Amino acid sequence: MRLVIVSNRLPVTVVEENHVLQFKESVGGLATGLSSYVNSLKKNPSGNSNYLWVGWPGINLPEKKQRELVSTLEKDFSCYPVFLPGQVIDKFYHGLCNKTIWPLFHYFPSLTSYDEELWNNYKQVNEIFCEVLSKILLPGDVLWIHDYHFMLLPGMIRQRFPDIPIGFFLHIPFPSFELFRILPSEWRKEILKGLLGANLVGFHTYDYTLHFLRCVQRILGLENDLGQMDFKGRNIKAETFPMGISFEKFHDSSCRPEVREEMETLKGAFEGKKTILSVDRLDYTKGIAKRLQGYEEFLNRYPSWRGRVTLILVVVPSRIKVEHYHLMKRQIDEKVGEINGKFGNINWTPILYSYRYLPESQLLALYNICDVALITPLRDGMNLVAKEFVSCKSNKKGVLILSEMAGASKETVEAIIINPNYVKEIASALEEALEMPEEEQIRRNEKMQIRLSRYDVDHWAEDFIQSIQSVVDDQRSKEIKLLGKEQRKTLVEAYKSASKRLIFSDYDGTLVPFAEHPHLAKPDKRLYDLLEKLTKDAKNDFVLISGRSKNTLQEWFGDYKVGMVAEHGVWIKKKEGEWKNPKSLKKSWMDKIQPILEVYADRIPGSFVEIKEFSLVWHFRMADPEIASLKAKELVDVLVNFTANIDIQILPGNKIIEVRNAGINKGDASQHWLTKGGYDFIMALGDDLTDEDLFKSMPESAYSLKVGSDKSLARFIIKDSNDALDLLEEMLA
Repeated sequence: MRLVIVSNRLPVTVVEENHVLQFKESVGGLATGLSSYVNSLKKNPSGNSNYLWVGWPGINLPEKKQRELVSTLEKDFSCYPVFLPGQVIDKFYHGLCNKTIWPLFHYFPSLTSYDEELWNNYKQVNEIFCEVLSKILLPGDVLWIHDYHFMLLPGMIRQRFPDIPIGFFLHIPFPSFELFRILPSEWRKEILKGLLGANLVGFHTYDYTLHFLRCVQRILGLENDLGQMDFKGRNIKAETFPMGISFEKFHDSSCRPEVREEMETLKGAFEGKKTILSVDRLDYTKGIAKRLQGYEEFLNRYPSWRGRVTLILVVVPSRIKVEHYHLMKRQIDEKVGEINGKFGNINWTPILYSYRYLPESQLLALYNICDVALITPLRDGMNLVAKEFVSCKSNKKGVLILSEMAGASKETVEAIIINPNYVKEIASALEEALEMPEEEQIRRNEKMQIRLSRYDVDHWAEDFIQSIQSVVDDQRSKEIKLLGKEQRKTLVEAYKSASKRLIFSDYDGTLVPFAEHPHLAKPDKRLYDLLEKLTKDAKNDFVLISGRSKNTLQEWFGDYKVGMVAEHGVWIKKKEGEWKNPKSLKKSWMDKIQPILEVYADRIPGSFVEIKEFSLVWHFRMADPEIASLKAKELVDVLVNFTANIDIQILPGNKIIEVRNAGINKGDASQHWLTKGGYDFIMALGDDLTDEDLFKSMPESAYSLKVGSDKSLARFIIKDSNDALDLLEEMLA
C-alpha cells in the first residue's frame, strides 16, 4: 500500500536564490503534524514507509526546470509538485479559499465574498490536481486529501477511480447549517457532493461532524445511521478524529541544547516576573484584539500585578496581501502601544510584542519557561499551540487558558476554559492562572499530558487510515452481492436460453427514479419502448408489482400486455384479465387513520396524504428533511400505539409512511404467477422494504435483484434504476 497525501502546500517550500533551487521546511500545523507522522514511518522498518505527498511547491518555473524539480522532489523528499500559474494560485488561495470558505466556516459571514469567478477558479484548481493525480495514482494506493482547499477533489477522483480508497480531513471548523446554507445553492451542493466522493470524511470535533451530517441531510436529503450514509450506491462515513501532536518531541524539548540555551537567556530576561505567552498567526479568527483588551482589563482590575507580569505577544505574519489583515495589524500595533503607554514605566514593559516568525528553538523555549499560555481564538478548528504548550511542561508547572471555541478545548478540559468574546472573563482567567497553586497546576497538566501522549499525531493518522480501510472493507462486503460482469453475463445468457420467463418488477425507485411528487414519476419513452419489446416476446410474462393505485397503473400501462399488482397486492390483474381483489378487505379503519395523517401533513409543509382504495400514504419527500425525519419517527410511534388492536400494518418506506391492511404483501401476490409453474427463468426487481416479501417468495434458482445498497434478501444488488433499465435492455439485445 502506498499512501498518497494531498494538501495545498508541500512539506517543503521551494525558493530560487541566485538561479539555484533551495528547499525550506514549510510552516503550519498541517505540514508540521503530517511531516512528523511520515518521518515516523521512515524510522519504523515494520511499518508502511511508502508514501507520496502531492501539493504546490510554492514556486513557478519554466517547463525544463519543472521536470528537474519533479525528479528531485520525488527522489529526495517523496513529494510530487503540482505547478499552478501565478495568477491561478493567487486567485485560488487569496480568492475563494480565504475570501469565502475561511471566513464563512469560521463564523464571519460579514467578511464572506461570493464571486462567481473565484468559484470557477476554485473548481479549476481542483480539476488541475485531479489531472495530476490521475497520472500518478497506482492500484493499491490510498488517497488522503486535506483541508478546505480541495473539497471538490474527492468527487472528481471518484469519477475516474471508482474503487480507490479516499479519505478527506477538514482542518478547520465545519459550520452549522444556518451558516453553510448562506453559500449559493449550486456551490453548497457541489461541495457536499465533492466531499461525499470520499469513503471517510474526518473532522476535529463531534460538533463539526454533526454540522456536516445535518447539512448533508438538509441539503441533499441523505439520512445517516451513526455517521454512515449511502450515496450513489457507496457507503460513506463521517467521523471525529481530533488531531494530535508529536508529544515526545515537545515533552523532551528542554533537553535539546539549542532550546536549553534559549531558555537560559529568557529566564534571565524575565527574572522575578510571571510570563504570559500568546502565539498566533495574524488572523481575525484568533481574537488577538479581544485578548489585548482582556489583558488591559486584568491590569485595571488587579493593579497589584503591574510590574510583576509580562505578556509576550508573538504574531506570525499571514496573508500579507489581504487588505483586512493590514488593518488588523495596525489595530494590534496601536493597542499594544496604548497599553504599554498607559501602564508601562522605565522598569517595566507590560507587553513584549514580536511580529515575525519564531525559529523552533525560540518557540519551544517560550513554551517551557512561560507560566501561562493565553490562547483565545474566536473560532478555531483545533489549535495545536495549546497542545504543544501543555506537552512542553515536563515539570508539569504552567497554566493553559483556552477559548471554548477552539477544537482543542474538547480534549484539554482541565485548562481554564473561557468565552473569548467576554473581556472580563479573560481578565478573571488571567488572575486565576497566575494565582493557581503549583499542586493544582501539576494535577491538571498531568491529566492533559496523559491524554495528549496517548492520542498523538501518529495515533491520529493511523486511526484515520485504518478507518478508511474499515469503511472500504464494509463496502466490499456489500459488493460481494453486487451483480458483477460475470454474473450479469450468466443472467443474460440464462434469459436468452429460457423457453418460458417470468419477470417481476417494482416501479418507483426500480424502473424510474423517485420524484418530488408521485405524479411526476411518469414512465418515459425509454421505459415504454422496453415494455413494448418485453411483451412482444411470447415467452415472457412481465408483472409490474407496485404500491401504486390500480387506476394509476391502468392509466400508464393498460395498453401493454403486462400483469399488474396494485397497492402491494390488494388488486391483481393478469395480462389478459380484469382487476381482481383476491381478499375480502376492510377499509373502515381508513376514516380513523386519515385525520392523524392529515394533522402531520398540516404541520409539516411539503408533506401530503395520498388516499388509495385500501391504503393511506403520508409522503414527505418535499418537506424539510430534518424536521420530516423526526416527525416520521414520531408518526410511526403514534400509529403503532393507535392501531394496536386493529389488523393493519405501518410500513415506513423511502420518504413515505404507508398504512395498509395486514396480510397484504408482494410475496403473496407473486404466488398468482409462481404457482402456475413451467418457468425456467424467473427474475424479481425491487428497491425497498416492501420488495423483501417478494424476494423471500422467489424460488432458489430465481434471480432476485435489489436496487440500492441496503441490506436485502435479494441474491444480487444493482446500483440504481438506470442500471436496472440497462440490464433489461441488455437481456433484450
